[in-house]
Amino acid sequence: MESILEKNLVESLIPQKAPFVMVDKLLFFEENNIIAGLTIPNDNIFVQEGNFVESGIIEHMAQSVALYTGYQFYLKKEPAPTGYIGSIKDVEVFELPLAGEELVTEVKVIQEFMGITLVDIITKRGGVQIASAQMKTVLAK
Repeated sequence: MESILEKNLVESLIPQKAPFVMVDKLLFFEENNIIAGLTIPNDNIFVQEGNFVESGIIEHMAQSVALYTGYQFYLKKEPAPTGYIGSIKDVEVFELPLAGEELVTEVKVIQEFMGITLVDIITKRGGVQIASAQMKTVLAK
């Protein structure tokens, strides 16, 4: 799989729309695994005093999961479905990145069953882990 760095194509794979898009590249995809990225714009709605805040990191993580699902549907030539965060647990944010920095987030699927996906997520900046979480997402009917 080639990386997808075309922002408009990445945005077409998720249900969120600007200014609420928190992923701008798909770096790697395989069954049960995706690596997504975001170069944090200065005008991002989650940037406060130059820092990308915790809620932005969590939303970036959730949209990385949405990108995994959306890309699966894209491969089947179907539109990206809408989903919801069912639960988030074990969230740890070690550092807040700055506007202009790039986040790289790896999502590992633990279990997928009937539209429910359970994942482990690690977000890095410059190769250093800055956040992690476990998330459960649910596809809308």
